[in-house]
Amino acid sequence: MMKKAWYKDWFNSPYYHQLYKNRNDDEAQEFIERLIAYLQPKDTATMLDVACGKGRHSKVLADMGYDVTGIDLSEASIEDAMKDETDRLHFFQHDMRLPFRINYYDYAFNFFTSFGYFKTQREHNNAIRTIAQSIKQGGLFVIDYLNVHFESGRLEKSKTVIVENTKFHISKWHDEQHFFKQIQVSDNTTNAPKHLYTERVAKFSLGDFTDMLSYQNMQVQAVFGDYNLGKYDTKKSPRMIIVAKKLK
Repeated sequence: MMKKAWYKDWFNSPYYHQLYKNRNDDEAQEFIERLIAYLQPKDTATMLDVACGKGRHSKVLADMGYDVTGIDLSEASIEDAMKDETDRLHFFQHDMRLPFRINYYDYAFNFFTSFGYFKTQREHNNAIRTIAQSIKQGGLFVIDYLNVHFESGRLEKSKTVIVENTKFHISKWHDEQHFFKQIQVSDNTTNAPKHLYTERVAKFSLGDFTDMLSYQNMQVQAVFGDYNLGKYDTKKSPRMIIVAKKLK
């Protein structure tokens, strides 16, 4: 029997949502507002949020008046997101490696390093193809990814976090191709055996993304290095936020 991909178990786990529940929603909203001010979409713009999770970014965009669709592989996340659906906010459980609406959206987004999880380069290429195909000609794709050069030198090797009655021991390391984060979970409320999850994210550089996007007829228009949309610096920027345009 083939081992299930790590993200299918981890992103559907209640422990994932417990560990990350205190992510800064205010920071996310400020980033979206700053990004939209830069992009200046028409009021009628349609938007796709790829790997949307529970939809926190999708909801901000919809609150700004845009027609937004969020897709995610996690059934648990989409079930939760669907509670907030409106006539301008829609959610679907969907694998980003598979086609989803062709030449339909004006904008597509992939936030918070929600990419680089797959085992093979072909799968990553398929995901970029799905996104490119979903956008109309002249449409824009924005991907928010970690800056591998910055992250490689700043990994916090291990720490323990307690959320409510659950202990998360987190270890990080990396090799030439991937970053790894192992999460060991001890739930004191149930005396359940320890759970172990390991995240793996590909070390994609700006050059890697430029190549993947170019193959799908998308051209990089701008690159930012943080959520304030500051200049991208290979060594100093914590993020790599790429804006690419679909040429044809």
